[in-house]
Amino acid sequence: MSKPASSLPSPVKVGTEQGTRLSVKTQRWNFRDRVGLIPICVFFLLWEAISRLNTSWELFNPNFLPAPTAILQEMWALAKTGVIYESVMSSTVRILLGFTLGLAIAVIVGVFMNKFRALEYWLSPVLNLLGPIPSLALLPIFIIWFGIGEFPKVLLITWTTFIPVLTNTLDGLKSVNPTLIRSALCLGAKERHVFWKVIFPSAIPSIFVGAQVSLGLGFSSLIVSEMMGAKSGLGYIIVDARNYFKMSNMFVAIVLIGLEFSIMSYLLKVLEKKTVTWRKNGVRSAIEK
Repeated sequence: MSKPASSLPSPVKVGTEQGTRLSVKTQRWNFRDRVGLIPICVFFLLWEAISRLNTSWELFNPNFLPAPTAILQEMWALAKTGVIYESVMSSTVRILLGFTLGLAIAVIVGVFMNKFRALEYWLSPVLNLLGPIPSLALLPIFIIWFGIGEFPKVLLITWTTFIPVLTNTLDGLKSVNPTLIRSALCLGAKERHVFWKVIFPSAIPSIFVGAQVSLGLGFSSLIVSEMMGAKSGLGYIIVDARNYFKMSNMFVAIVLIGLEFSIMSYLLKVLEKKTVTWRKNGVRSAIEK
């Protein structure tokens, strides 16, 4: 015998309950999805297990792969001497200064190259010629030209940041839908309004892609520059540890580099989400839950 209509659950009520459950699940896993702490913890646990097994079985020299707990002990010992604070601050100032300068210059040059074809004609071949040169090859030249100091280090990071951001900025500016531009012009918008309201906002996602790529390259340039002609920084810790065969100190610097990069990359992604609020997540956003 069928149930009376009044006893059947309302479709609206069922949909509300399902939506509430999905919302709770989304909030529950939101922090994990954004930060990714679980994979990081699993990685360090596996590292700890492999290191301890190697210490017991001696598959290779245990000094070559110290355990994360031993690295933390060494990190704490270095922190007491002030080396960690000085090195992290020095590296952070260099990467922030070089990355910011490279990002700003690349966006400005990209805008002008997109606007003036003659400028793009003259600059593109030169940049294509110089762009693939690795930072390790440029650093000795910068040191000879500008001496041993902060300027060549910041300049190297700026140059490394400049090329990928410029490439993605040009790609973003040239990929704007022409229909949007024509629609704005038909509605009476001036050229500067079209640029700031249509063209530049459409290019922002591409600029952030270039910034993410440049951030990793910038850290590589930072460590290279600090390994050749620096008295402080995370790269300097690696060189000093190599000279005295302090494997734990090397891993301390490596872990700090990875943590600092991860934090800056995460902050960059947060800034992107705050800036590009209209951008969706492709297929994931297309599927209704």
